[in-house]
This record gives sequence, structure tokens and C-alpha cells, in this order.
Amino acid sequence: MGVAVGICGFQLFRNITGNPEVRVNKTGRAAGVLENHEEGKRYAMHGLRSFVHDKTPEIMPAINKFFTEPK
Repeated sequence: MGVAVGICGFQLFRNITGNPEVRVNKTGRAAGVLENHEEGKRYAMHGLRSFVHDKTPEIMPAINKFFTEPK
């Protein structure tokens, strides 16, 4: 339960502080819709996502290769 609350808290903090669509102060909210695609791309491609972006989506690649590749 504590881990789940911790993950939710981390995600809430990350969205409030880093999300380009969330504006906490009044001047930011009055600005309206901003066209800042580069900031949104930086937010979406965070460290973990950029690390696994070019990797194949396999859980156990050694076992998959053992059973699928011919000898």
C-alpha cells in the first residue's frame, strides 16, 4: 500500500512541476494554449523512456532467442 501511495505521489509531483500543460500560477493559466511542442516532447521522453526506446520489448531475451532461433 505504501509503494502504491509513493508511486501516486511521485507521479502527482512530476505532473505538477514538469508537465507543460499544467499551470499552477495565475499568469500561466491566463496565457491560454501554448504551442510548445519541444517542451512537450522533452516531458514525454523522460529518462526511462529514452533508455528503452530502441530496445526490443522482450522480458527474457535469452530464453526467447534459445527457443526461436535455429541452431
